[in-house]
Amino acid sequence: MNNENKQDQQIQVKITDEILKGVYANTMQVSHTPDEFVLDFMNIFPASGVGIVTSKVIVSPAHYKRVLAAMQQNLKLFEDKFGTIKHVDTPEPKIGFRAE
Repeated sequence: MNNENKQDQQIQVKITDEILKGVYANTMQVSHTPDEFVLDFMNIFPASGVGIVTSKVIVSPAHYKRVLAAMQQNLKLFEDKFGTIKHVDTPEPKIGFRAE
């Protein structure tokens, strides 16, 4: 099968109603091993100092790199359409989480 045929191939994906509605996250922690990247999406409630992991995604290093490239491309498309997102300083972690 050549690349042209692969591009014409369609994949049908099913999604449950629970996943379809999505989850909110205002914090993300990334950790890794030699074999995988782990992305923990969290909803932290700053006033109470309490949080919950809303989703955990585990991907291979190669897939993580593709995800990162797709996110950078989409950020550029977003800013080209809506304007540059203002940079804000990352708040100091007060709950014990730290960037890896």
